[in-house]
Amino acid sequence: MNLVGTVMAAADRGAAVTDGLVAVRAEDLRGSLRRGRESNLIVFVVDTSGSMSARSRVRAVTGAVTSMLTDAYQRRDKVAVIAVNGGNPTLVLPPTSSVDTARRRLDEMPVGGRTPLAEGLLMALDLLEREHRREPGRRALLVVMTDGEDTSDAGTPGLATACRRIVRAGLSGNLVIDCEGRMKVRRELAYSLAEQLDGPCVRLSEMNSGTLRSEVRL
Repeated sequence: MNLVGTVMAAADRGAAVTDGLVAVRAEDLRGSLRRGRESNLIVFVVDTSGSMSARSRVRAVTGAVTSMLTDAYQRRDKVAVIAVNGGNPTLVLPPTSSVDTARRRLDEMPVGGRTPLAEGLLMALDLLEREHRREPGRRALLVVMTDGEDTSDAGTPGLATACRRIVRAGLSGNLVIDCEGRMKVRRELAYSLAEQLDGPCVRLSEMNSGTLRSEVRL
């Protein structure tokens, strides 16, 4: 609790003072804000389908995750990874702050098949909301590595619906990493996805731990 802020709030309200003691109410209570020290939960949604160079994406996300966990040790950030491929998305890495666990689980990421991207985004939203109920003080961030295309039955309409649900839920730390920046059509899809998620889009070639931290404001 922020003692000074609490007392000042009570004083502004005109609280009674008896024998030098201020009568504090519940609405007067103020917390302390520790800038730059809050912990984060970063959920990666990674397209590992056959529509992309899946193995290179796996190497990229493994490097980013392990680097972020190592750099953020004092803040105790957590990272989770959802693989989007085949018939359904898969939570390959539940929320963890362990570099060893992350490296081991990410080595087993599935690849190939279709791209149920909308389902992957909804799985991420469900995970973030569930973790927020468990740890409400942890900031939620979403990073999507994709070419921006959903090749499942949901298609573009399903993807748009998933994006609207994420934005309505109040997730503001969203980042799209464009994994097919060489192709104009694919690049436009990735940037469109970022726009729908109300977040920036960067190319995979520009991605590193520093870029991620800057874009999602860690």
